[in-house]
Amino acid sequence: MPCCSSARPVDEQLVGRRRAMLALAAAALLLTAGSASAVLESPPAADPAQLALVRRSEGLFLSARLPLEISPTVEEVLRKGVPLHFLWKADLIQSRWYWLDKTVASVARTVRLAYQPLTRRWRLSYASGTPGAAGLQYGLHQNFDSLADALLSAGHVSNWKLIDAARWSGAGEQRVEFSFALDLTQLPRPFQLGLFNQSSWNISLQKTLDVPDQISNEAEPALPDSRSEDDA
Repeated sequence: MPCCSSARPVDEQLVGRRRAMLALAAAALLLTAGSASAVLESPPAADPAQLALVRRSEGLFLSARLPLEISPTVEEVLRKGVPLHFLWKADLIQSRWYWLDKTVASVARTVRLAYQPLTRRWRLSYASGTPGAAGLQYGLHQNFDSLADALLSAGHVSNWKLIDAARWSGAGEQRVEFSFALDLTQLPRPFQLGLFNQSSWNISLQKTLDVPDQISNEAEPALPDSRSEDDA
């Protein structure tokens, strides 16, 4: 009879679809399990960045050592004569339970890294302010024989004054929101196209530091030792 002759093909199609769906689900579970085990077997690496605040009678100061490294692609651009601009930025924030948090002070400094083909040396230039700001002037310059030494200096700051004691009461709960980043907007326009999605150009760090309650007599903030016991 016609009504019964088509029942078997329809059932076989449904069974086939269900089997295919089960196979896909099983494959997805295997992939998920594999990914989960990979994450558990690879714990996150320790952050080697070292930052410290010190509160003295003259004001609030920051010292930092950052593990600044660049990829071969970025180094090649440098060797072609394109400078890099690194932006250091620190915001002193006062917490307020009754209103929005208050920005007490905001400071920035720019470090410009350039390669000099004639002398085959690397040059760092320092300025207070953000890259591209009107009137930005580089008041200090340093030359290095190797890129490694230049990067080591570019990722280091000592006794950077965030705010002067004369305009800072220091009262209440306060914190410093710190950031360090390669400013891609300072690159020539052709280099900027597509760089924001390339990990080799994503050089940045953000940290939040609690402001010390007590005034210290230290000449410089003590940076924590990032070496392991095996290296000591």
